[in-house]
Amino acid sequence: MNDIHRSLASTLAACGIAVVLGAPARAADESSWSQDTRSAIRLIAGSSKSGAASLRAGIEVKLQPGWKTYWRYPGDSGMPPHFDFSGSENVKTVKVLYPTPHLFSDETGQSLGYKDRVIFPLEISPQQPGKPVRLRLKIEYAVCEKLCVPAEGSAELTLAPGDTTQDSELKAAEARVPKLTTATQMKLTARRVRNGPKALVAVELDAPAGQPVELFVEGPTPQWALPIPKPVRATPAGHALFSFELDGLPPGTDPKGQFDLTFTVVTGERAVEVKSHLD
Repeated sequence: MNDIHRSLASTLAACGIAVVLGAPARAADESSWSQDTRSAIRLIAGSSKSGAASLRAGIEVKLQPGWKTYWRYPGDSGMPPHFDFSGSENVKTVKVLYPTPHLFSDETGQSLGYKDRVIFPLEISPQQPGKPVRLRLKIEYAVCEKLCVPAEGSAELTLAPGDTTQDSELKAAEARVPKLTTATQMKLTARRVRNGPKALVAVELDAPAGQPVELFVEGPTPQWALPIPKPVRATPAGHALFSFELDGLPPGTDPKGQFDLTFTVVTGERAVEVKSHLD
């Protein structure tokens, strides 16, 4: 502190006015946009309490009108997003959450993803809690209109405890992530009803009467590409029945084996994620 600053500080202190010199700059609430030809991505920060074991953030993807991008399982076509956080500082783990996707149907088949805009919530565990986190993201994803084209982007953002202006947007995205529940609670069962090279699997579950129900299925690893289940009509009220062929298995997988499957059930604005075993 030079003589002028020291003299000013002494004068203000004598008048009972507190002085803070050299206060650290507050972390930004969002990164700059990383533009691609038909889309853009950025990182946003969520509010977090001081001393919290994890920090909250999100990846926001903005799409041009008429274009879409994909969920973690894209369906009949498309490419899931790939996230790379390896260049981050003071980061132990990053968990990416996926809001409930929209089911798109066109002449090429059915796909799962998002249009206009989506935020993927993040749960970040620091290596050293209480110290700032520098989150660096590289993302590869696909955007589609009639044809699909690859896209990529990068962003970085410093995260620190405190309130942010992006928290309400992040909370809205977190609320759209399917809630974990059990097959018993949903009364969901999956069973083979036809054997052969492509066995037919039937999935039955409880569902509110009079509301449309969508069902998506994923295999034990990302290498699986199971078809999107099709609804079976004329089911009793309060029940939903779907079927799909056991197709799209990784090479060398025995279709007669036992598998753990993940189902996402969408009923109106409500979505849940259910693990079930196929014997």
